Amino acid sequence: MSQKLRVGILGGTGMVGQRFIALLENHPWFEVTAIAASPRSAGKKYEEAVGGRWKMDTPMPEAVKNIVVMNVNEVEAVASKVDFVFSAVDMTKEEIKNIEEAYAKTETPVVSNNSAHRWTPDVPMVIPEINAEHMEVIEFQKQRLGTERGFVAVKPNCSIQSYAPVLTAWMEFEPYEVVATTYQAISGAGKTFQDWPEMMGNVIPYIGGEEEKSEKEPLRIWGEIENGVIVPASAPVITCQCIRVPVLNGHTAAVFVKFKKKPTKEQLIQKLKEFSGLPQEFALPSAPKQFIQYLEEDNRPQVTMDVDYENGMGVSVGRLREDTVYDWKFIGLSHNTVRGAAGGAILCAELLKAQGYIYEK
Repeated sequence: MSQKLRVGILGGTGMVGQRFIALLENHPWFEVTAIAASPRSAGKKYEEAVGGRWKMDTPMPEAVKNIVVMNVNEVEAVASKVDFVFSAVDMTKEEIKNIEEAYAKTETPVVSNNSAHRWTPDVPMVIPEINAEHMEVIEFQKQRLGTERGFVAVKPNCSIQSYAPVLTAWMEFEPYEVVATTYQAISGAGKTFQDWPEMMGNVIPYIGGEEEKSEKEPLRIWGEIENGVIVPASAPVITCQCIRVPVLNGHTAAVFVKFKKKPTKEQLIQKLKEFSGLPQEFALPSAPKQFIQYLEEDNRPQVTMDVDYENGMGVSVGRLREDTVYDWKFIGLSHNTVRGAAGGAILCAELLKAQGYIYEK
């Protein structure tokens, strides 16, 4: 590719915005040319606007340090500098809906990390290995918005990445009832231990809104497009508890599953190892070569050993064993700010480019 697509980051000073910027350094297809944030950051160079709040474990890329931050509310001005944007803005749900559609109406595609549009019926919510075909609903969305190339696409919640791909790999065995408990890292709240010292040695058995997302969003991912909207699947039934734990990065899930068809352990593991999708077929730049790895050791997956599997874009599974109440149980692990947030959105954008939805203005 001779020329990289110009990318804007909306909400570029926050933790997820920073993760976008870190992951896009030296990206073969995309180049960050605009960063937008709140009016209080506008007019400052990015390095100055972030100040001492750079939260990544890699240094701030040199290429962005001197980019002058724009006001995210000046939609036309930001849109004029980019081919598409990633959205990680920190606003109310209604404000996010409005501003993302405003960008789309400037003929600027929006790939969002936010939850505001996850249930807008004609907005695709995609894990690229699972439901790439949902991008087809964009044509109906563009009719509603009155656009030719502008649209909104979103990635799902970080909490489901450690078990929804696993259940998808097993769909032919017809899972119908699932219990999942997620043990979620503090970076999911945009925090580090410096910001949130009271989380050291602590567990909080509540994360606002997370359990409903964890139960409902997989069903939308497994849904179908009907009459220009995405209709969620009705099964399997999922019930969740979501717990905040003193871990910086990595969401772990303990999951119990009942199946209509009774698979063997060997069949289940084989399906995990074989599972792949369009990102692997297209060899997209951010795609893990092996999406799901199965670990045989009793004490795996572990955050310290496995969270960065496939550069944080893969899912690790272990402790698959028969259960006395359900059929099978397992432990899953995914990186919540890479696969679960910015990295997942970047993979969505790569898929959208490969499918012809994102291109030069």
